[in-house]
Amino acid sequence: MGGKGSGRKPKPVERKERLGNPSKRALPKTNLVALPAMPSNTDVPEPTRPLGKYGSELWARMWLSGAVWLKPTIDSELMLICCELVDERMVLRARVAQDPSAWRDRRGLRELDRQITTLLGDLGFSPTERGNLSGEGASSNEFAKLHAKIAQKRAGT
Repeated sequence: MGGKGSGRKPKPVERKERLGNPSKRALPKTNLVALPAMPSNTDVPEPTRPLGKYGSELWARMWLSGAVWLKPTIDSELMLICCELVDERMVLRARVAQDPSAWRDRRGLRELDRQITTLLGDLGFSPTERGNLSGEGASSNEFAKLHAKIAQKRAGT
């Protein structure tokens, strides 16, 4: 039943390093690629399809805040779909606000929320995905504080 690829996936080395390597085994060296500095020209490309007010605002915000890792040739279609979903969401939201008994619209609104959240994560706009992009997560300083607090409690002070 097992076979190749079954079982638990190994914990990434970066996570072990952040946790302080509790097993104390030698860890392989990681070859993290640092993200380039913020480009000086943060030109927002024009969307290839028309967007509404809220979609256009999101389009500009995503290009400005994700300028380091977003690539117009690759990411623009996903971003465009996400912005169109946001426009659609605002229409549904207004409809649900006017008629609270419109349960189908409310359900559609929740489904759009899930799709938007997934797309934003795919594009690197969630804390988890940003951590995966940069090889970082919570800062080691936060973990150091947590470990110190735990050690203090164990010592009884």
